[in-house]
Amino acid sequence: MRANGSETGVVPAVRARTGAGRRWVWLPTLLIGVGLFELVRGALVDTGNPNLLPALILLGAAVIPASFVAFVYGRRLSYDVSGLLLGFTGLVGGVVGVVLAGVWEYHTLVRLGSLPTLAVGFAEETAKLIIPAAVLLFVGYRRPANGLLLGVASGAGFAALETMGYAFVTLIETRGDLGTVDGVLLLRGLLSPAAHMAWTGLTAAALWEAAACRWQARAVLRFVLVFLVAVGLHTTWDTVHGGVAYVVLACIALGLLIATTHHLSREDNWDASAARQTRPGLHAHL
Repeated sequence: MRANGSETGVVPAVRARTGAGRRWVWLPTLLIGVGLFELVRGALVDTGNPNLLPALILLGAAVIPASFVAFVYGRRLSYDVSGLLLGFTGLVGGVVGVVLAGVWEYHTLVRLGSLPTLAVGFAEETAKLIIPAAVLLFVGYRRPANGLLLGVASGAGFAALETMGYAFVTLIETRGDLGTVDGVLLLRGLLSPAAHMAWTGLTAAALWEAAACRWQARAVLRFVLVFLVAVGLHTTWDTVHGGVAYVVLACIALGLLIATTHHLSREDNWDASAARQTRPGLHAHL
């Protein structure tokens, strides 16, 4: 009996330490990333070496999305996604999303002679979800919290690559104006958690929940509604051009993401509480 009691007392302490470390991992990710960006930028300004431009754009586009993925990973949710799978989803999901969305948008433009913003939103939200959906289909991981995390990672990869493209075009159009490029990297970096990352995180969480419910009609309908909300937010984002409108849309998207995270956290806490309530009976019989 004493051995059982000491064992159950040690495990929560280990979990608490692990959770605390995971909760704050986003901070060194952000600080180190910003430090590396400033290091490269300083060397570029000092030497004028254009070979440093790709590193500058890469760091500037990836630091904030990577930090937000780490932030979501540190929330009090029961994930069983490996770091390797998370990185794979962020990289491959971003590349596949950017390529497929670009191809679909190009062919839509050729066929219609114009590119409706609704088509852009639908194409990009679908493309970003392909790799997370493939993970669900071929790998498993049925917990909805896994879907939220992998969706945020796929959105982060997409946002980083898209930002790199915008920064590169800006660099060419301004004939190497680093100040303007810095502005593009900072603005798009700050907005990415409330845009691509939040939208894909929401849809992926709803997709995982539908799978967890064995594709019941109500759960599938909920996923479809969440996907349409994400497309609507994306379309509205691309339509409006104003700081106030972006702030409102950002608050809506982040609010929905926070509410979803809280909902999943409550489910995890309920499961853990139910598991603890069964343990005394087991130990009593031992």
